[in-house]
Amino acid sequence: MAQTDSLITTDVSVTDRERTSRPDETVVRADGLEVHYGEERALTDVDIDIPERKVTAIIGPSGCGKSTFLRCVNRMNDQIDTCRIDGDLSFHGKNVYDDDVDPVALRRKIGMVFQKPNPFPKSIRDNVAYGLRVQGKTDDVDARVRQALEGAALWEEVEGQLDSSGLDLSGGQQQRLCIARAIAPDPEVLLMDEPTSALDPVAAAKIEDLIADLAREYTVIIVTHNMQQAARISDKTAVFLTGGELVEFDDTATIFEDPDDQRVEDYITGRFG
Repeated sequence: MAQTDSLITTDVSVTDRERTSRPDETVVRADGLEVHYGEERALTDVDIDIPERKVTAIIGPSGCGKSTFLRCVNRMNDQIDTCRIDGDLSFHGKNVYDDDVDPVALRRKIGMVFQKPNPFPKSIRDNVAYGLRVQGKTDDVDARVRQALEGAALWEEVEGQLDSSGLDLSGGQQQRLCIARAIAPDPEVLLMDEPTSALDPVAAAKIEDLIADLAREYTVIIVTHNMQQAARISDKTAVFLTGGELVEFDDTATIFEDPDDQRVEDYITGRFG
């Protein structure tokens, strides 16, 4: 497809060059993944390989299955009675829907951050330590809490108020607290479902910078409606369209500057969706 001036231009200078140049090693793979909610199909025959320790953005119009795919990765859809899943979705080569997979244990390896900050009505310290205590990790809790808060770029702002409620923080700080809570148990994959959509631009920019840092240690999969954000922060981009079809998945620069599928160009330039 010929490159057009109307597509979003990516700036690779804002990404971590070492991360970008790292060879792709698949950590999450979908093979013929289909999801139904009752009679309604949410995902259609999805094949995708998510690379380890990179940022993969999932974009597309509302209702195209972006969040459904994200919830499949750590089996959050198990909580929906009408949900039926066919095909395979593997983590390090193991189908996460095999009968011998414990969903709780899976979620220790695959953490999740939601659209709206959802800190517990507890102290900052107890918010971060919650997952550790659930897992019985009671050694060096304070050190682990500090490490997680540092990893979420929040430590310097809250180190003197760890006993204060997490609900007293600003929206952006609350979201970073939720990220600290998610990474404290040391997962391998971090799922983010529109983590900046409820934040102001300054707070959102801090989260974007944080995602770049996190991808040096974690595999990050982010759903976003903001195509400029996807272009700025991701290494790979998956485009889902109506009907839950994965239309194209490639390097972010290719998706935004020279996609193969006309429908992707139409979506990016606002002529579709």
